[in-house]
Formats: sequence, C-alpha cells, structure tokens
Amino acid sequence: MSGRDLFCQPRRFRHGAALTLVFAGVLAAGAATGTLPEAGRNTASDAARAAAPATGTGRTGREVARAAAEAMADGKSPVEAAERAVSRSGDRWAAVYSEDEYADLADALDGRYTGIGLSARRERGGAIEVTKVRSGSPAAEAGIRAGDRLRSVDGERVDGRPVTEVVALLRGDATDAPAGTTVRLGLERGTRAWSETVRRARLSTQPVTVRRLAAGADVVRVTSFTKGVGDQVRAAVRDTPSDAGVVLDLRGNSGGLVTEAVTAASAFLDGGLVATYDVDGEQRALHADRGGNTTTPLVALVDGGTMSAAELLTGALQDRGRAVVVGSRTFGKGSVQMPSRLPGGSVAELTVGHYRTPLGRGVDGTGITPDLELDPDRPAAVERAAAVLDGLGR
Repeated sequence: MSGRDLFCQPRRFRHGAALTLVFAGVLAAGAATGTLPEAGRNTASDAARAAAPATGTGRTGREVARAAAEAMADGKSPVEAAERAVSRSGDRWAAVYSEDEYADLADALDGRYTGIGLSARRERGGAIEVTKVRSGSPAAEAGIRAGDRLRSVDGERVDGRPVTEVVALLRGDATDAPAGTTVRLGLERGTRAWSETVRRARLSTQPVTVRRLAAGADVVRVTSFTKGVGDQVRAAVRDTPSDAGVVLDLRGNSGGLVTEAVTAASAFLDGGLVATYDVDGEQRALHADRGGNTTTPLVALVDGGTMSAAELLTGALQDRGRAVVVGSRTFGKGSVQMPSRLPGGSVAELTVGHYRTPLGRGVDGTGITPDLELDPDRPAAVERAAAVLDGLGR
C-alpha cells in the first residue's frame, strides 16, 4: 500500500471524500465570482467568503436549504438536517460543513494543519510504518524516526487499520483536539518497544518536493494542490537542467485548488486549453499561461489515488501531447461542486456539473488511462518512469 502524508490529510473524516476532492469548493466559488480563469486568484478563504446565498443551487440546493431552515425553526440542528437532505439526493460528492469545518477546509487549502508531522504507510501485514518525519516537527523532537512502527494511538491498537483512521486518531478529529493537546503513541524500533507523548502543533504542508536521480532526471513530487503549489512547480521546472527530464509524481495526490493545478500546467505548456467545465449547463474553460517549458521530456506518474485537480492536470498534459502518463488508472473524480451558505452559517457543496480534458474526455467514473501501465506501488516505480524519459530522447 502506498504511503500517505499524515499531516496533509484534512480533518473531519466523515466528510473525507468531499474534503479531499476540493476541485469542489474552489472551482465553484471561482465560477460564482467570475474570477476562476485568472489563475492563482482564488484561495481557500476566497471560497468560504464566496459561498452562495442560502438558496443553494438547483432543486437539490433549495431542498437542502429548506431542510436547514426548518430545523432551525424547530430548534434542531440545521447541519444534521442538511446532511440528511443531501443523503436523500443521491449526490455522491455532496457534503455539508459547519462553519468551523469549512474554516478547517480553508486552512487545509492554505497549507496549514494541526498534527505532529509524520508520514506513514500500512505494510502488507497490516503494520503501520513511519515513512517520514518532518524536520523540526513534534514527532522529530520526540525522537521518532522513519522505519519505526506505530502500534497504538492513545491506547488504541492501529495494526490493520486504514491509514486514514490512524490519521484521524493522531489529529484528534473525534475530539476536536487543537494545537497544544497531546497524543500518546505506542512505538517499536527493532526489538525495542516504548511509549511517547507528543504535543500537537500548527504546522504547514510541504506539498512539493524535488530530488535528482543518479541518471540525471528531476523528480517533482506534488502531494496536493494547496495555495502556492503551482508557482512551486513552475520554479522547480525552471531550475531543471536543459539536458534533464522531469518525472512529475502525482501518486496519491487527492486534488486541491484547481487554479493551482492550472498554474502547474502552465509550467509545461505555452498557453492553450487545460480543461472545460460546466456549471448548471453553462460551459466554461480553463487556459494555461504562456511561456512554459515545452521542450524538456516529461513523464507523469499516477495511480488510483490521483484524483480531481490532479486528474485535470494529467488529462491536460496527456491530451496536449506534452507528457507520457505512466502508472495505473487514476481515481475518476471529475465533478464540480458549488458551495452555498445555509441557515445558521453552515455550507453545503452540491454537484452542479463536470469537467472534461482538452480533447473532450470525461473523467468522472472513468479516470485517466496511462499510456504505459506499470505498478506504481513498486519501490522502483520512479526509476522505471525515469527510464521512459530515455525513450523520449532525453
């Protein structure tokens, strides 16, 4: 099983799908305000401020808003009433957030989070292995190292549990644990077993990392499209030597700000179409900025965890003939959600349309099929992707 960054996962896992598929709020907010095509202008906070009035969008939006209003009038929870209405609608990507939850989403998209600063993966036998510890984080200060095994969190055994559940325990999602609260970890290193109490802190993500392979290619790994990521990708590509190729590693990238994905596309394209989308039937388009690097050989590495805005980027590079896509089929989330403000201050995000690649391919439910299939979970997957660059004449 591929690793996931524990400090990059958003809070509120009962809204997990919608929280991670943030093509949702930011794209829709941009459409509502008319500023989306101006790449980079929208932020998570913009999305929260631009949420539409309580009338919602379409019939489902009106029903959800009415359910929330009626619950408030009866002295009941408008959030729970809205969630029930969304569930009845059959909209698989819709979600309802309280004001605090939507603020958490805004923080996540701005690259801020509460956590302890470690990454982990579940091994084949079910054990949870620490794969990375962020320098200067609470986990690092506690002496936790990559390769350690995490056995328990606050007394709860984690062997065999999904990584997302382990994330929720570490972050204290069930108890709304803020920065400054503690979490007790049961750890193993070889034959040594011990417990460590770690204090949660406010941290910032590191969604873009760059490393150079021995063969000379640069690997640009992008784990999410939070604020500023597009410019970070462009800077990384500018620094790539002219005789080197680039492996754009989008494995496990669950999406983020669509404007950042468009800016990232601009690193490799000289203008032109990135994607089209519709909002309640009205067609719109996203275009790359001019001046990108169109000559450096490029391979995009994807897997089943490549979702939403990351699929938008992958589809654009594939359709435009700019990249060879390798790995396995992507997740297949290509729907557009519109945020609307509900009575009581909560926010509902409801599906209003879908986006398509430059050649008109729909992504929702189908994903992006790689040009070359390979197992993206193999240890040498990056090196195999880099080998493809040689075939492109690097």
